Amino acid sequence: MRGRTALAALALLMLGGCATGPALEHRGQVTAPPGDSRHLTIGSAGFTESDLLAQLYAQLLNQAGYRTSVLTVANRELYEPALESGQIDVVPEYAATFADWLDAKTHGAGARTAGSPDLAATMRALRGLAAPRGLTVLPPGRAVDQNAFAVTAAYARRHRLRTLSDLGASRLKVRLAAGDECVQRPYCAPGLRKVYGIDITGIDPKGVGTTQAKRAVQTGRDQMVLTTTTDATLGSFGLVLLADDKRLQNADYVVPVVNRSRAGGPGVAKALGRLNDVLTTGDLAAMNQRVDSWRRLPADVARTYLKDKDLLK
Repeated sequence: MRGRTALAALALLMLGGCATGPALEHRGQVTAPPGDSRHLTIGSAGFTESDLLAQLYAQLLNQAGYRTSVLTVANRELYEPALESGQIDVVPEYAATFADWLDAKTHGAGARTAGSPDLAATMRALRGLAAPRGLTVLPPGRAVDQNAFAVTAAYARRHRLRTLSDLGASRLKVRLAAGDECVQRPYCAPGLRKVYGIDITGIDPKGVGTTQAKRAVQTGRDQMVLTTTTDATLGSFGLVLLADDKRLQNADYVVPVVNRSRAGGPGVAKALGRLNDVLTTGDLAAMNQRVDSWRRLPADVARTYLKDKDLLK
């Protein structure tokens, strides 16, 4: 299966070449009535959570009468143009991250970021950037995968910490396990200092949510680790998340993005919208764990979840 997926991805890229979808001057293609192709290609970015979301989308669309195939193209620089051109029809994305990416693509790398902690503002910006490219952004659900910070449960109990504000008020000195870029990224060390008053004494460059980073906190070398809200392995390291109570992080809610001319009709929106009222951040973390720790197949995990939630017959 992996070999066929890789060959399919290679064929897509060879056929697509430098295609980037409807050029912005071709307004007729962008403003044409939403399409409803009955055979849809669902894109995955190649990591566990994206694979799971692609399978959830595919199985819901199959039940709604569509024929689907899942294609893995791990690089956004490749799969987003394929989405614009209609070689990929549906992709799971993250609102603030995708808004920033489209903003940089449209206005240059020095553009102000379009994403923010405000979900409504982020969605307005994202839809405004996506529409001229022939893309429709469907409504977000409840699930969000954004940067998060964790400490050991023992450390949190000892210092009575539940939120990042609690940590700032404690005046504790904190060495943070994270990526190199944390030194200057506004959501990381500078933001923790400015927004929460946390005394970050240094960055231990072990990456974002890596096993090495979590072990450094588990053993006491560091006091906190940068990870994500859907990290399924925190419990096995004795770690707990501290709530981002002042909303430092951007609104990276899960959103389906579709090619308007092929999948912009109400059928796709209705089928995928059934997931919005059900899928939570905790659900995503639990499914990630079943794939990463229990070695289950994403398709099987997605099918079990949808059946458990009465979304699949």
